Amino acid sequence: MATEAIPRLDDNKIREKILPLCRLKDGDIWEDPEGKHRIAVLDAESEDDCNKIGIGTEIDLFIQDPPYNIVVGNKNTNQLSRMNIEKYIDFSKAWVENSLRMMAENGHLYIWLGADQKRGFQPLPEFMIMMRKYEELKSRSFISLRNQRGYGTQKNWMAVRQELLYYTKGDPFFKVTYTDIPKVLKGYYKTVNGKLTDNLERSKSDTIRPGNIWLDIQQVFYRMEENIPGAYAQKPLKSIERIILTSSREGDTIADFFAHSGTTLIAAEKLNRRCITFDMDPVFAELTIRRLERYRKTGKTGWQWENPFPEIG
Repeated sequence: MATEAIPRLDDNKIREKILPLCRLKDGDIWEDPEGKHRIAVLDAESEDDCNKIGIGTEIDLFIQDPPYNIVVGNKNTNQLSRMNIEKYIDFSKAWVENSLRMMAENGHLYIWLGADQKRGFQPLPEFMIMMRKYEELKSRSFISLRNQRGYGTQKNWMAVRQELLYYTKGDPFFKVTYTDIPKVLKGYYKTVNGKLTDNLERSKSDTIRPGNIWLDIQQVFYRMEENIPGAYAQKPLKSIERIILTSSREGDTIADFFAHSGTTLIAAEKLNRRCITFDMDPVFAELTIRRLERYRKTGKTGWQWENPFPEIG
């Protein structure tokens, strides 16, 4: 079996090699030569930074994937350190409020988040309670995405779930989408025009809607073209595309304050939306730029086993 060409990109030794290759430094903004997107090295907590990249733009859809305050895997990094929960909630308040300042009158906010089962499921419950203070936001759904691989022990249930919180502001556009899963089970009977019907008779589609449990999205990245070697928190492209197709129209503006592997931007590019994205780390800003350039040049959405930074061998 082939192996990835590069270890985790937050590894301190790898970062030392990649940083000189990064086109952006702290505070820099990359303007898309095709005029669609912006990529930057900025801080999601900073109102000034968010204003700088937004430049008055009203965001129709936010897809945020902040750090989960959970340390996973590699010991050779200081990029995923855990802070106390009070500090984490202060951090969360800052980027949520920056998002609200930039959101259109009718907008969507999706937030990927984790729950550390060894630490009382932090930070998920604290974050959800914090969100209740924002009266302009309406809680809409708590979505679970099933990972294809997880972590656990022989004395506990394997953790294979990703949490996705969904909020709206105002009354934004929403389009029903469907999975590729065939609709085969009858049920949900009700009377329509005096006739007792089941869901198969009433449905306009041969496949089922995704609902708030997403079981149909593949996540074994190393077997897929979209894989980004070394990107430890990559999200499936199909999951981001589902959000975009459901919660935006062509030409709308999408924002992601935690770019990481650039999946939100690639999905926006594919689906003809504009994307504003940034990351505090120049390595991931550079990775996002390279991923867009590779997609436009080759049509490939990732590198699978290849190295996105071939200059470092």
